[in-house]
Amino acid sequence: TQSLIGKPNSSHWFLFYSLGICNERLGNWPRAEMNFRKALDLSPNQPLILNYLGYSLVEKNKNLQEARDMIEKAVAARPNSGFIIDSLGWSLFTLGNFEDAIHPMERAVELMPDDPIVNDHLGDVYWKVGRKREARFQWKRAISFDPEEKELIRIRKKLDIGLDKVQAEEKKK
Repeated sequence: TQSLIGKPNSSHWFLFYSLGICNERLGNWPRAEMNFRKALDLSPNQPLILNYLGYSLVEKNKNLQEARDMIEKAVAARPNSGFIIDSLGWSLFTLGNFEDAIHPMERAVELMPDDPIVNDHLGDVYWKVGRKREARFQWKRAISFDPEEKELIRIRKKLDIGLDKVQAEEKKK
C-alpha cells in the first residue's frame, strides 16, 4: 500500500478501512484487523471504523471491552445510525448484559425496521430476558425480510427449539 500512496495520512483512512473489509470477507482476519487498526490510527474518531472493528471483535468474541468502548464512541458520533446502535446492543448482549441490551436493540429496530439481522438480534435479546413470545415474533419478522441462507436456517432453528438449545448445539461444534 505504501508503494502506491507514499506515507499514509489521515485522508487515507478509507483505503485501509476498505482493505480491512475486503480481508475480513475473504476470511483473513489478522490482515483485516491490521488494516482496521491502521485506519483507526489515521482517523481515530471515524465512526465507521470504530463500529466495523468493534462489531467484528464482538462477533469473534475477542477484546470485548475494547470493542464495546469503540462502539460507544461510534454511537456518540452517530446516535441515529441503526447499524451502530445495533452493534452497541449486540456488544451488551455478548457481554451478558441482556437487560441493558434491550433499549439499544429496540432503538436499532426502530431505525431499521426492515433489517433481518437487527430483528434477529432483538429476538435473541428478548429470549434471554424471558420475553419468549416477543422473541419469536422478532424472529418471524427477521425471516420475512429475507435474511441470507445461513441466517435463515439459524433463525428457523431458534423458532423450533429456542435460542438456548441452538447456542448449546453451537458450543458442541
